[in-house]
Amino acid sequence: FSPVVWRIRLMLNYKRIPYKSIFLDFTGIEATLKVLGVAPEEYDSGKYTVPTIRHVPTNKYMMGSGPIARFLESTYPEPPVPLTSDLGREIELEARAAGRQAMMPREIRILSPRAQEYFRSKCESAIWYHLEDLLNNVEQNWRTVHGEMRIFRELMRTHKADGLFVLSSRPIYTDFFIAGSL
Repeated sequence: FSPVVWRIRLMLNYKRIPYKSIFLDFTGIEATLKVLGVAPEEYDSGKYTVPTIRHVPTNKYMMGSGPIARFLESTYPEPPVPLTSDLGREIELEARAAGRQAMMPREIRILSPRAQEYFRSKCESAIWYHLEDLLNNVEQNWRTVHGEMRIFRELMRTHKADGLFVLSSRPIYTDFFIAGSL
């Protein structure tokens, strides 16, 4: 269910690049990628992360949504997907702020016990709170999220007259970020 995986899947679909998915629990990422022969790299989340792709023509593996998006855009430039814009960065920051308060503490409820332990260790060290503490003051949290979502909504409507997407009638990477986060 990871939003970072979905944004890459959406980009692959948009560019009509065929792919095969392997669905993993958080706790199965490292073991699965090791079996596939993926070389470890250093990430905040550890040595292995998702999304990970194997570019079949070159038999090259790569991890992380940023490097993968840049690779896809340079290797498969049509249709183009602009990877960044000032407005896109601002929208992503607002969405992350709202999601951290509203969604992250609730995600743990849908995970397996082993994945909960992993998710808790990664998230709590990043936000410096116990996830349940974010749920203690539900009314205040929702007021905060409501304000952040209002800003997010207004930013998304900046170019409404130009099309359905953030900047125009064609998607940019931020559009995949938004859709993947839903």
